[in-house]
Amino acid sequence: MEDSKLYEILGVDRNASDNEIKKQYRKLAKEYHPDKNPDAGDKFKEISYAYEILSDPKKRATYDQYGLKGMQEGVPEGFGGDDLLSHLFGGGLFGGFDPFRGGPKRRQRGEDTVHPLKVTLEDLYNGKVAKLQLSRNIICEACKGRGSKSGQVEKCRTCKGCGVKITLIEIGPGMSHQTHSTCPDCRGDGEFIKEKDRCGTCKGKKVCNESKILEVHVDKGMKDNQKIYFRGEGDQIPDVESGNVVIILQQKPHEKFQRNDDNLQVNHTITLTEALCGFTIILQHLDGRDLLIKHPPGVVIKPGDVKCVEGEGMPCYKNPFEKGNLYICFSIKFPDNHFTSEENLKILETIFPPRTEFIMPTGENVEQVDLQEFDPNDKSNAAGNSEAYISDDEDGGHGPGIQCAHQ
Repeated sequence: MEDSKLYEILGVDRNASDNEIKKQYRKLAKEYHPDKNPDAGDKFKEISYAYEILSDPKKRATYDQYGLKGMQEGVPEGFGGDDLLSHLFGGGLFGGFDPFRGGPKRRQRGEDTVHPLKVTLEDLYNGKVAKLQLSRNIICEACKGRGSKSGQVEKCRTCKGCGVKITLIEIGPGMSHQTHSTCPDCRGDGEFIKEKDRCGTCKGKKVCNESKILEVHVDKGMKDNQKIYFRGEGDQIPDVESGNVVIILQQKPHEKFQRNDDNLQVNHTITLTEALCGFTIILQHLDGRDLLIKHPPGVVIKPGDVKCVEGEGMPCYKNPFEKGNLYICFSIKFPDNHFTSEENLKILETIFPPRTEFIMPTGENVEQVDLQEFDPNDKSNAAGNSEAYISDDEDGGHGPGIQCAHQ
């Protein structure tokens, strides 16, 4: 039975065109958006998810073939039923035998090609399409991957067609050591092509090099080190299934915002006046918007306080209408010494909460000391304190009041 759940969510037919799907989505998004309909949050998520799948031709084709359950279980794009069994059992687990079909295993798959892609936090917030030029091997069109003009190849005489050269090294009377190395004549192919018969395009290598430009779609909400797969776009080798090109996103450090999953954090410094009397600040977001942030007077902000702006964090991956939170961590810039007159300080003292009550102790044990500026990098303070315990002798020897004990 065909899975039509996503089409039913959007209210369109399975054969609906891309334009019809887009038009219907916009209509439903306006109707069920949380700003207009706060109680329809779950419905809006369903609509957004359905549109994300059906608006992408590859994802839609995969959904039409495997259904929602197949997509959730991670069926690779381009795999049919037989291909999936071969993908699972074709790697030598059963010694080259397919237990479901009784025949030999499918051809092996080539290695994946991995490329890093540097992205900014703005790219991950807004989404981006990056063009990446890659160099890869493709099967020679002139000889169809045979490597020869006639299509004839000979078994390598050196390695007997196995691609490996075996060498016996005598290490003693009646004792020898066997080593294996790639055959130098056929370079591990096990085949030999006469020089006159080699393809003029690939020179007998069976593959040629080409440059290809891939369009990498960085979706909103993607994360650092997330992988994007281009299936079958790796190097081509005759009789070997092409591997994938794997793009790994690498986020550059941002000068203002720090990301924590779907949340953002920014550090902001305000003056003591703003901390006590309120403020209005403008914070430019990653999409260029200016956020107007107000804080009421009288609500004191202390150093290290963190305030939250809900819904202004990173977009959630595959659900960009949902966002995390933006957290602002405040630090306070205090005024410089002697910033105002003593008369003004006395006026401030009448405004601020009263000092802690001071009671002067009495007796001979009371001694007044002075506070000094402290620099943790200045070691002279520690040296100066120790001088009180050093003798007045210039040579630094023991004073008359200090004597060494003798046994």
